[in-house]
Amino acid sequence: MIGAVRARARSTAVQWTLIARTRAEAGMSTAEYAVGTIAACAFAGLLFKIVTSGEVRSMLTALIQKALKLAG
Repeated sequence: MIGAVRARARSTAVQWTLIARTRAEAGMSTAEYAVGTIAACAFAGLLFKIVTSGEVRSMLTALIQKALKLAG
């Protein structure tokens, strides 16, 4: 009888340990997605700032005008 109680207690402890580990890992992926999203937004902001600068805008305008002249 004592062996059955110990086995059941051990089984319950293993189940609780698995649940605790699973829950602890669940938040990690959410935090990683949040950091990735912030990094992507920062990169997009930097890229937008570069593309809308005067120098890049003039280079793109010159490139488009040259392509239109070549097309006819």
